[in-house]
Amino acid sequence: MIIQWFPGHMAKTRRLILENMKLVNAVCEVIDARIPISSRNPDIDELMGNKPRLIIFNRIDQADADMSKKWVAHFKNAGAGVIKTDCKSGKGVDALPAAARLLLSDKLAAYTQKGQTGRSLRLMVVGIPNVGKSSLINRAAGRRAAQTSDRPGVTRGKQWINIESGIELLDTPGVLWPKFEDQTVGENLAFTGAIRDEVMDIESLGAAFMSRLAQYYPDKITERYKIDIPKDAGGHELLTEAAKKRGFLIAGGEYDTLRMAVAILDEFRGGKLGRITLEEPS
Repeated sequence: MIIQWFPGHMAKTRRLILENMKLVNAVCEVIDARIPISSRNPDIDELMGNKPRLIIFNRIDQADADMSKKWVAHFKNAGAGVIKTDCKSGKGVDALPAAARLLLSDKLAAYTQKGQTGRSLRLMVVGIPNVGKSSLINRAAGRRAAQTSDRPGVTRGKQWINIESGIELLDTPGVLWPKFEDQTVGENLAFTGAIRDEVMDIESLGAAFMSRLAQYYPDKITERYKIDIPKDAGGHELLTEAAKKRGFLIAGGEYDTLRMAVAILDEFRGGKLGRITLEEPS
């Protein structure tokens, strides 16, 4: 399963980010705590240059807690500021202003020295589609300031939002990159919904996810779908067994593995499988 998805508006977004980078003091990069590397656009490093970076570790409530501790330490060791959030509930979002001021303490000191104590800090919010950027901004602003959706590709233009006195955020559309060198990255993005389901072979994607679960979290399969995992079982075999347990049938008495694939991906994205992280720091 070769996965690529780069709609035309994403090339425009890349140009928008580059053109507006000079207007901001730092970059807030929102990532998915379940796939901390796959959810980072490698182009962002090039686009932001040497701007300070604040990593927003989002969907922390759905990620493996032990793995998240390792990832937070990993990013801090790399010199980034880090906060952990669940933007749907608002958990952790109130830490954003203080983290931004700490990250840009030198810039604030320089403003004070120049007598510009009222000057705002400006941060650009970047990230892949459907990672929670607009939800973060709305929570931080305390109002519906940015358009949100559970589908990728909703935000199309830039939006400046004042979240509190002295801090402004620039919302940008989600952007992927033209080619996934590692197809595991493409799978991870598709698992989490960063790539539209409409362009995917959902049955194959569900089988790939089931195979990944069997490798890293076999207990999740056993607990949720009440099936034993045969040695060396493939993803399609596990998908069929789960469909059998659920009673998903189609005409002719065959098991509806497509329906099962849709179900397992929905349950993962909705947090019904428990805390799962599909990557670990190398």
